[in-house]
Amino acid sequence: MARVRLSVAERREELLRAAVEQIEARGVAAVRIADVASALGVSNALVLYHFSTKEKLVAAAFTYAAEDDLAHLRKLLGRRTTALRRLRAAVRWYAPTGQAKGWRLWIEGWAVALREPALREVTRDLDRQWKAAMTEVIAEGVAADEFRCPDPAGAVLRLTALLDGLAVQMTAYSGAVSRARTQEWVDEALARELGLEREALMAAVR
Repeated sequence: MARVRLSVAERREELLRAAVEQIEARGVAAVRIADVASALGVSNALVLYHFSTKEKLVAAAFTYAAEDDLAHLRKLLGRRTTALRRLRAAVRWYAPTGQAKGWRLWIEGWAVALREPALREVTRDLDRQWKAAMTEVIAEGVAADEFRCPDPAGAVLRLTALLDGLAVQMTAYSGAVSRARTQEWVDEALARELGLEREALMAAVR
């Protein structure tokens, strides 16, 4: 059966989705242009027409994944509810027990970013935007007297460090930390940063 003719934008998105899947499955170092082409049943030349090198394809794939994650984060933080509810929903989603990005993809990205400036900029930008969005909502909650947090930016940095670290443990070492314990630690950390008892946090978001 003949393939449906796609627009340039549609074709690029199809290639990027396939690249993300192949990176998650094979890792950045092992993935090839041929793997992405084979997954879609297209030629290597077609992939190279849109992305002239593997490095450009990989950087674009991570950008695509980052934009998708940021769009979902902003959707969670933009809900019409309390800052506390929005924060917990976002943290729960981002946590390695939630439905956020495939953590294997991002751990791969962090490792490669140490040597690849283009990818380092992608991961840095994602990190910067995530922290800015969370900091803004914490500041809103402080202004609304929902909780106390004298240093919203510092609180977000500490929360992110915890979440990223737990993600590495759960992804690299299966069974190292249980899902239930991880959720408990995440809730405790969020409550601590907001000057709340964990029980008060849980009661407020029910």
